[in-house]
Amino acid sequence: MNIAIIGTGNVGGALATRWAEKGHRIFLGVRNSNEFKGMHLLSNSNTTAHSIHDAVAQAEVVLIATPAPLAVEVAKSLGDSTGKVIIDSMNIVLGRGPQGYTTTAEAILDHTGSRDVVKCFNTTGFNNMLNPTYGDQVLDMFVAGDSEKGKSIAVQLALDAGFAACYSVGGNDRFALMEQFAFFWINLAMMQGQGRDIGFKLLKR
Repeated sequence: MNIAIIGTGNVGGALATRWAEKGHRIFLGVRNSNEFKGMHLLSNSNTTAHSIHDAVAQAEVVLIATPAPLAVEVAKSLGDSTGKVIIDSMNIVLGRGPQGYTTTAEAILDHTGSRDVVKCFNTTGFNNMLNPTYGDQVLDMFVAGDSEKGKSIAVQLALDAGFAACYSVGGNDRFALMEQFAFFWINLAMMQGQGRDIGFKLLKR
């Protein structure tokens, strides 16, 4: 799969690493391809750096993993995203997000041509994306969005990143729930002192 990743920090870098190892072609969308955070990602031959517009043009799937306040600016910079799946991994935390929006995914939908926008890879830390295994258990991932095409691709990419399963929690009306779930992890990990090495798994009896 050809995947554009916009945002090469912790989350974008972790997923770029996992997906490139699985053989996906990764197009990093950056402002300066000669100097950017995450240049070490280019050590994998499946990963190349491009302008944001060029990265998106070559991709079937776009992951947005930038700080939430940049959601509108980044969405506008993608170029023609019609027919492409956009995966939103951002979260508005403590009110820091795109002005006038309660979730980043809503901002993306309002400023792109794609209707295949889903929210995924936002509910846990980047360390769990690099390694979701805890002893003999493997963490799960979660996705929300109206687009069945988008959710199907997100599920496959979650499996390719090493997660045990990826469960749908509903449509676009569950974008806010996904961000609340993310804040639940952040609260436990950072504010309650549990540390980053915690994660969630759906257990069935």
